[in-house]
Amino acid sequence: MNKLRAFLFLAIIFGQSLFSQQKENTENVFQIKNPDFNASPYTGMTKQHWRDAAIYLLEGAFSYVHSMDDPMKFPKQEGKSYPANENQVPTEKLEGLCRTLFIASPLLKENPNLVINNIKVADYYRYQITKLTDPINPSYIEPRAKNGGPSQKLVEFGALALSLMTNPDVLWKPLPQSQKDDLAKIMLSYGDGPTVDSNWKFFNIFVLSFFKDQGYSVNEKLLVEYLEKSLKHYRGNGWYNDAPAFDYYSMWAFQMYGTIWSEFFGKKYYPDYAAKFATNFSDLKDNYPYLFSKNGEMIMWGRSISYRTGAVVPFPLMGFYDNPDTNFGWMRRISSGVIKQFLTHPDFMKDNVPTLGFYGEFEPAVQNYSCRGSVFWMGKIFLGLLVPDNNPFWTSKENNGDWETKFKKDEVYNKYQGESHILITDYPNIGASEVRAWCHEKVSSDWQKFRSTENYNRLSYNSAFPWQADGENGEVAMNYVIKNKKSEWEAFRLYTFKEYENGIYYRNAVLETDENIRFDLADIPLPNGILRVDKNNSNKPIEMRLGHYALPKLGKEIITTKKTIEGKEVTIIDNGKYQLAMIPLLGWKKSEIVDAKGLHPESKESKVINVVANSESNKPAIYATLMLWKKSGDKWNNKELVPLKVSEQTNGTISVEFKNGIKKLIEFNEK
Repeated sequence: MNKLRAFLFLAIIFGQSLFSQQKENTENVFQIKNPDFNASPYTGMTKQHWRDAAIYLLEGAFSYVHSMDDPMKFPKQEGKSYPANENQVPTEKLEGLCRTLFIASPLLKENPNLVINNIKVADYYRYQITKLTDPINPSYIEPRAKNGGPSQKLVEFGALALSLMTNPDVLWKPLPQSQKDDLAKIMLSYGDGPTVDSNWKFFNIFVLSFFKDQGYSVNEKLLVEYLEKSLKHYRGNGWYNDAPAFDYYSMWAFQMYGTIWSEFFGKKYYPDYAAKFATNFSDLKDNYPYLFSKNGEMIMWGRSISYRTGAVVPFPLMGFYDNPDTNFGWMRRISSGVIKQFLTHPDFMKDNVPTLGFYGEFEPAVQNYSCRGSVFWMGKIFLGLLVPDNNPFWTSKENNGDWETKFKKDEVYNKYQGESHILITDYPNIGASEVRAWCHEKVSSDWQKFRSTENYNRLSYNSAFPWQADGENGEVAMNYVIKNKKSEWEAFRLYTFKEYENGIYYRNAVLETDENIRFDLADIPLPNGILRVDKNNSNKPIEMRLGHYALPKLGKEIITTKKTIEGKEVTIIDNGKYQLAMIPLLGWKKSEIVDAKGLHPESKESKVINVVANSESNKPAIYATLMLWKKSGDKWNNKELVPLKVSEQTNGTISVEFKNGIKKLIEFNEK
């Protein structure tokens, strides 16, 4: 009896603790007060709500500031993020200062007297900026050594220069001349120096440009060199290559930097370069919006995903160009949708600061160059507040763009991005977007361990199904894993794009540790999912698995169903929000439902359907798989679960015959 009482007591205490934690999480989310559903029928958000969101984030950051001397230093998240030693702390504090300034500066431009946590915000940033030049202050940043290379300090000084450039009246002009000179000396030591051949060139560009604008002598030859080299990264349709990847850095770096630089400096001093950036920026409106879901949600894809809302900063910046062909109502709907996607999520904030992860903490998506303050790179979205109140970005009525005017039920829409080889796909039936993009990075040469990982190596990425990390026991989602020579499960990551033709996206893949294991891959997006038709060209028997997207456990248990239709094994999982179905058509031995723990960004528990095979010969073999989805509650009919027939032809091609009469021919030998 006493044991029972003790058990009940502990259960009550645990329940109260859990309830308290859930209540704290719920109360800590951003609240949209007085939503305006006339101007913004989808999100209720206006420019004032963007200001409110910025204040919400700053209030969390300033909860660690009780005096002018307190730095923007936040609790370290467990895992690979830095600082790993005391030598990294000054850089950590520099990140916190310069990145929160992305949020504070546009607010201060409108309200220089802003006060948060009893701290005058403008005074605080000016004071902290001057301490960067004080050798006896713990926040001091030493000038770059004579032969020193690029570093994180260059990154943060570039960010600081951007804020100084866009708001000099509040952040720069009040400083004493001696402090201006000291700051110029240190910042120019980094700006007038080497860089990384990527978006990093803009950090040098902003430092050099700002101080030129303030009358300092700068290395204009280097400035022009970095401008020209940055423009050479452009690949069309709005995409820049970040050497070597395509990802959100095209947007929250290249496109954003080019536009801000042009608007606040380039048009005056270098109008020809500003015009080139503007031309590249104009390509965005016809391509980039399709990467977001009908509800305005971004896809979890690429490194630095903790920067989240930074991905939509190009949309408000379109207001600077006021192009009448731009659907500003759709651009704001997407932007506000992404703000809501994260700021209203209960796992987004911890310790009053955004987590390193996607929704909440998620170590597989964290890079070792990030500290806790790094997340405020997401504050770039609030540079949109620099766009005037009467701009059509703010005054146009929200709409859902092509989702409501062009996209039709039971259709699928592909948007191939040309030279970048990116394929964007939109699925009206569930309102989701999807992307296929570059990945060709070896673990052995990926010293920071991010471009070879799940951040890039999935077969595709979908707004409805954030990527799940691979497990040591072969748990895999939206990729192949092969049992390698060490008897370890190894994912494909060395992809080479071949062609996009007739709705078919062709690639090949080679296993990093054994180049004799190679596949030809063909993806065919369908209205309710994907048809995969892949050819195993390996010259040896292999043990392999292929995973569908994964579903997180959202409260109740995930329901599993198995059935047979037209002789095909159908496996379905349902988490109450979405259903996923996987149907092996050719080559596979069996299907399995795999439980995973600690691998999914939305929940500690998840499930994924895998198909499994052991190739028994060294002859080429075809593996065809349907990977389908629906919203929970929507019923499947047999025609939806088996909508086609796949068959090998005598000439080596593969025929796909849909029950609606459409036929496609897959030809690997020609690729």
